[in-house]
Amino acid sequence: MSYCKICGEYNCKKHSFLISKSQKIQKFSGSSPPEIFVGKWNYPNVYAGVLSPTEHGDTSLMSSPEEWHKNKLSISSILTLRNKLIYGRQQKNVHAVLTEKKFLPVIQEIAMSEKPVSAEYELEKPITKNSENDSLVPLISKAAQIKKVIIQENIPIRKKIDYLVNDTDVKSVSALLELEKHKISNSSLIKLLSAGLLGLKKNRKMVPTRWSITAVDDTLSKEKLKEIKLSNEIVEFQVFHAEYLGNHYEFLLLPEKFSFEVIEISLKSFGVWQDYESFFPRKKYADSVTGAYYANRLALTEYLQKIKKQSSCLVFREIRPEYTEPLGVGILRETSRNAFSNPPEIFNTLKEALQNIQLRLKQPISNYTKKSKILKDFKNQTKLSNF
Repeated sequence: MSYCKICGEYNCKKHSFLISKSQKIQKFSGSSPPEIFVGKWNYPNVYAGVLSPTEHGDTSLMSSPEEWHKNKLSISSILTLRNKLIYGRQQKNVHAVLTEKKFLPVIQEIAMSEKPVSAEYELEKPITKNSENDSLVPLISKAAQIKKVIIQENIPIRKKIDYLVNDTDVKSVSALLELEKHKISNSSLIKLLSAGLLGLKKNRKMVPTRWSITAVDDTLSKEKLKEIKLSNEIVEFQVFHAEYLGNHYEFLLLPEKFSFEVIEISLKSFGVWQDYESFFPRKKYADSVTGAYYANRLALTEYLQKIKKQSSCLVFREIRPEYTEPLGVGILRETSRNAFSNPPEIFNTLKEALQNIQLRLKQPISNYTKKSKILKDFKNQTKLSNF
């Protein structure tokens, strides 16, 4: 009897493309999820390439944090999926998207696709494809210099993406906002920006994927804040919470003008990370919490825009021992969004709200509250309504 290690079903056909044995590979064909990756090492001369398994079919689950969260995949299942991907890459200058006629146009075509893309690949040297059981791998493993890649089918591209990619007079920020309005996923926006497909023609260049992730989350949330900061404040304390793969989130919304703070504490390493912004926009990168800060803020602003209110927000992230492998900012964005997908728990006082949050934390809430700038300001502020 054969049981699928991804879903547990007997003789599963859906994930049959994942099953393979160790072997040397130099030439292969497969369906990219679709996924591209642009590195940041040695910028502006970076590695850029396509990730693909050696099998065909619906491989979209291999690279979508949205789908990982939706299907509640385990860490081992995600890493097993990722282990099937081969990262065929070449080193290019980020500005080469304006002149290169061979490899980079293929990366751009795949970045535009809304479905897996079948292609043939030839590597400079053979690599070893590990067995299915080897799941302890980074999100991007098996990097190899690629000699050539040939797309084997017509690529399905959404009309709005095709239009804005070909409109070289629209700035990248405007293009991102327009694509978001048309329900283009964050993962797709990140790929388009990373591949140098958005913005004024003279400014187009590849953007390292990690930078693109932050840029998209930052851009979308900043735009929403323009509207949110003109809205009335909420009138009570609201609490939202969610957890996925050992990442436990509590969002505390306070009846105040907009401000935002994220405090992360690891129960394993006892590390603490913290970043903050007031009503006025940040001018520097959140270099402590890093990309998760902007993912959390995007989820919050989506909610506040929906209810047409503003508030101050303190984010508690408790990183539990179960989170054994880093899986990227995408799952943190989806976990945060999931928190706001449920109705808030309402409290009349800050004390009641914090007591409620403590029920779900595995450490004293004072580890957070004694560090919080938002709570310090809230408690110390004298309001006209007190007189």
